[in-house]
Amino acid sequence: MTRGEALLAWYRDEARALPWRATTDPYRILVSEVMLQQTQVARVMAAYQRFITRFPTIEALAAAPVADVIEAWRGLGYNTRARRLRDAARVIAAEGWPTTAEGLVRLPGVGPYTAAAVACFAFGEQVPAVDTNLRRVLSRWMGRPLSGAALRDAAAREIAIDAADWNQAVMDLGATLCRPRDPQCGECPVSPWCVDPTVYEAPPRQSAFAGSDRQVRGAVLRSLSANEWRDLGRIARDTAMERGRVEAATTSLECDGLLEVGPDGVRLAH
Repeated sequence: MTRGEALLAWYRDEARALPWRATTDPYRILVSEVMLQQTQVARVMAAYQRFITRFPTIEALAAAPVADVIEAWRGLGYNTRARRLRDAARVIAAEGWPTTAEGLVRLPGVGPYTAAAVACFAFGEQVPAVDTNLRRVLSRWMGRPLSGAALRDAAAREIAIDAADWNQAVMDLGATLCRPRDPQCGECPVSPWCVDPTVYEAPPRQSAFAGSDRQVRGAVLRSLSANEWRDLGRIARDTAMERGRVEAATTSLECDGLLEVGPDGVRLAH
């Protein structure tokens, strides 16, 4: 048995039951992959179902105001993802779906990993979806930290004929057994082929959320509704944030296309 065969056999028995895995609809897969950027699976589960119920098709999302999309996005953070997803939906609704990673990466908010994931899971392209889990797992298999071209080459060599299942299997292995710290090597289906399970290079640490500009931006957005104009002083009082920081946050949120500024204050963008 090869490493790929052992991995896929394990995946058939141990695959996580995730709602976006039960479909090849590119719209649903794109929504899930954008939500999963920098957000844990547990937080995405409920938000994904809510979002799909609100916007069941790419056309429904394309026709929606940004304000409605942001409201459906609540709880996930990094709200520029929501606007870019809506913008991508408008491109797709007008021009049709790109079916390759090369075409998908040209959409707003779609990076190389997301493009590869949608191309593979929705359209069957035989490409590796290179994320942090895959990087860690392959680095341990090879016995050295991999990145850049070396990582892409290793993934291309390792990928099984069933690329969709292989990509999902590597993600599940990294999330459940081949964890950043304390890997569960005794339960790993490919441990005989692993050169060094201690290999791990942590990704750059994100700055603390508490007290950050991200926290202020999120508080401002949560204080707004789709059609209500609100005064900045009222927002500062309601969020218990300093007026100067609220003003700075509204400026950056306006630049990101997430809210509108008018004579009566601010509201979510339309």
